[in-house]
This record gives sequence, structure tokens and C-alpha cells, in this order.
Amino acid sequence: MASVEAPAAPLVRLDRVRKEFGAVVALQEVSLEVGAGEIVALVGDNGAGKSTLVKMIAGVHQPTSGEIVLDGKPVRLANPNDSRRQGIEVVFQDLALADNQPVYMNMFLGRELVRGPLRRLDRARMATETQQLLDDLDVRIPSPRATIRDLSGGQRQGVAIGRATHWAQRLVLMDEPTAALGVQETARVEEIILRMRDRGRAILIVSHSLDQVFRISDRICVLRRGAQVGVRETAGTSGDEIVALITGLR
Repeated sequence: MASVEAPAAPLVRLDRVRKEFGAVVALQEVSLEVGAGEIVALVGDNGAGKSTLVKMIAGVHQPTSGEIVLDGKPVRLANPNDSRRQGIEVVFQDLALADNQPVYMNMFLGRELVRGPLRRLDRARMATETQQLLDDLDVRIPSPRATIRDLSGGQRQGVAIGRATHWAQRLVLMDEPTAALGVQETARVEEIILRMRDRGRAILIVSHSLDQVFRISDRICVLRRGAQVGVRETAGTSGDEIVALITGLR
């Protein structure tokens, strides 16, 4: 009889994670898994706990109880640097890009490449690697030497996603990445997100747009007032069911 391989452990697992801010319970024992090459959407009304959950995985907040497990091992993410060292990157709505710097410097922000005994910035290598990465993701910009402030909103978001893809070894967190974009730029960014998934990244995305959630996600996790009220396979649910879970009518 042929042996049966055990399923691979998820890259990231939340095990009954709870977060309290004094007397306020922001999250109530949320359990969730995100695997390689998977997009999980996090949805819920304002105040549901979505951003709190993202910030805990990003190391901004620490769980009051429960565990964050990476590749089967519990970890303590005491700050954002801990999270980055564990291969987790975040793309926020405000992007956290340096507007007056070129694209390649933003791609290597805080991780600049240097050369020679004087450790001078290796600008040529950073520009070359930036162009290669953005070409792989089909992010269209005039040049890796273009200044961020001269790019469109969609191009800036593409750069932010490209940076996350470059450095994330486990998970990319995305908090409303297209909220400020128009229809065409949103579609373009969604294409980039799908390419990132195809490169094997695990992605947890917060989105207010159920249309977007159904276009790009594999599973949907619904939060309501800090409680996890359901996780559904996207292909096996409907907008009506998700709305009912969000509003508490189901």
C-alpha cells in the first residue's frame, strides 16, 4: 500500500488569539490558517477587529492570550522588526513609501545593498534587481529610478506590493490595498496580487469590497464585534451568506 503524505503545515496559524485593551475585548479567540499560495480575505464591519488582527501578526500589538504559529512553531512577535525577521511583510493603505526617493531605494528601504570597503550604496545593483522583480510581477513603471511622487496611485501600490513580495518569506498582510484607487488601477493591483499568490506567497487581505473578495480570495474569514463568526471557501459561498454573517442575520 502506498504511503500517504501528511498535509503540509500552514505557513501561518492563529490559535485562539485574543486581544484586550484594558476592559475592551478587541478580539475573541480567533483561530485561522493561511497556507502558501493562498489568499484569505478578512471581512467585517468597522470595529470588527480586522486591523487589530493584522497589527498583531505584524508585531504592532501582542496577543493577550493564544498563539501565533509559524511553520508549526509558536513565536512571539514583540515588534514589527520581529515580524519582518520572520518573513512577514505588510502593505498598508498609506503604503509607507518615501515619496522623494526613487523606486529602487523604496524597494530596499532599511535593507540597502552596499559595496566595497567603504560600504557605499550599490545603486546600480538595487536598480537592476528592482527592475527584475517588477518585471516578474508585471508592475509597469517608467523606470526603477523614477521618483515615487511622480507615479500614479496604482503604480505606487504596485511598488509597495513588489517590495512585500521581495522580502516576505512567509506571509504578506494587506490592509485595504485598493481603497484609494479607481476601477482600472484596482484591477491592475488585483492582477499583481494574484501573481504574488502564484509565486507561492501566503496572503491575508483586509477588504471592504465583497466584489474584490470574491474575485481574488480562496477563503473568507468573517469577524463581527471581535468574534470570528465564520470561515468559508470562496467558491462555496455567496455574497448574501457573507453579508448575513457580517451583519449577524445568520
